[in-house]
Amino acid sequence: MTSQDPLLLGIDIGTTNLKTLIFDNAGHVVAYTSAPTPTHYPRAGWAYYEPEEIWQRVLDLIRAAVAQVERPQAITGIACTSVGESGVLIDATGHPLCDAIAWFDRRTEPQAAYLLAHIGREAIFKASGLDVYPIYGLCKILWLRDNHPDVLARAAHWLNMADFIAYKLCGIAATDYSLASRTLALDLRCLCWNDALLQEVGIRPSLPAPLQPSGTRLGAVLPEVARATGLPESAQVATGGHDHICAALALGVVRPSDVLDSMGTAEALFMPLSHVLDDIALAQMGYAQGVHVSGGYYILGGQFASGAAVEWFKQMLGGSADYHTLIEEAKRVLPGSAGVVFLPHLRSANTPHNDPFAMGAFLGLTTDVQRGHLFRALLEGIAMEMRSVLLPLLALQQQPLEHIRATGGGTRNALLMQIKADVFNRRIEVIDMDEGAALGAAMLAGIAVGVYSSIEEAVRLVAAAYPSTIVSPSEDAAFYNDLYSEVYQHIYAALRPINHALHRLLNKGVG
Repeated sequence: MTSQDPLLLGIDIGTTNLKTLIFDNAGHVVAYTSAPTPTHYPRAGWAYYEPEEIWQRVLDLIRAAVAQVERPQAITGIACTSVGESGVLIDATGHPLCDAIAWFDRRTEPQAAYLLAHIGREAIFKASGLDVYPIYGLCKILWLRDNHPDVLARAAHWLNMADFIAYKLCGIAATDYSLASRTLALDLRCLCWNDALLQEVGIRPSLPAPLQPSGTRLGAVLPEVARATGLPESAQVATGGHDHICAALALGVVRPSDVLDSMGTAEALFMPLSHVLDDIALAQMGYAQGVHVSGGYYILGGQFASGAAVEWFKQMLGGSADYHTLIEEAKRVLPGSAGVVFLPHLRSANTPHNDPFAMGAFLGLTTDVQRGHLFRALLEGIAMEMRSVLLPLLALQQQPLEHIRATGGGTRNALLMQIKADVFNRRIEVIDMDEGAALGAAMLAGIAVGVYSSIEEAVRLVAAAYPSTIVSPSEDAAFYNDLYSEVYQHIYAALRPINHALHRLLNKGVG
């Protein structure tokens, strides 16, 4: 990096933390700040953010990040990424009118039921590429319609969280297609708001913010923001995108021949698409479609308890052992874990089962089983479950698979990655990138201001900063293929009636 090279600011509004990172044009981190995301829990199942509290926290983080930079005047572009299903109502002056319902808040279940009854799953899927879940933005807007109609009547726009921060930075209201994809109200094919749907449910079509592609220049930072943070007034704000999709951009997963495995507390498989898929069975299985920040489309599926299952095991069964000890014990166990099999549905089942009443299970227990057998079985179960997510995606793939790229905290477990390569029977490219979402946002800012001439150039330049490690299948792949086909793929169906019966009994107060 030379003294003349531009710098780019990526802001990440996450579930757990708010982050601001400044990168050079090769993707290296120049400055980093982070703080917990202030989240309020007024009652069971409810959670919200106070928009101005979030904004003030972001201002503080920007100021601290800029203070780490020798040349603040070199910051040329800014973009924000965020969780995908939370938003802010603002009035005509830009003032937030109410709290922002958190993406995982469950109060909107009646509104999801209303959409299913009055619009129907098939009609919504045909336009949006999504099944109807309470988390999506339209359900939150309908909750406000039903509970605070006076507030909704005064609103000028609904802004997703990244859009709200961009608005506070530059005063321009806009949203990108990837965040709009998480509302239920975007028509994927025409890349426009579904005005007919909005009118049918009593929402003004002008309420959602104007649509722009990711990486579109919006305007310069406001003078008062520049004074408060140290940013140069010449810095330009751009549209960003949904955090998972920005991370895919940073990792170079932009072609239909690639798959991203994002391994965190939950785990997601992300695959770019060249066009929207029409089979409603995808939605019924829990897969979601949307618009990629690089252009084109994507399909996404995964499991809710990947890293969460590992953490649960450590807390419940690990005793005083640390992760290293548990992994070493599991390494001494042969593949198949002496007949123990683990079903990782600790937070219900997502794709391809889409069953909220599913529960986790250990099977094959005997008195010979020790902790190492259980932990290896848990790792094998996580990998087997992701194979069940991957196989339908491969059947849909429009080009031969070239790369499976993996990132996230789970990739640091070398035993898990070897088991996964064996279970998939495919090479996995592990990329050590901790802040992919913020980097993806910064890359979009760079495209908006001309630091990069194209998506392809941005991906090529940044790739050099993050070398990868290849994990190849071993001789155990054949055994794991038999274990999956003869045992694992049958477990969910066998346990489903039992789990649903337990759910009914528990709802009656039994147990």
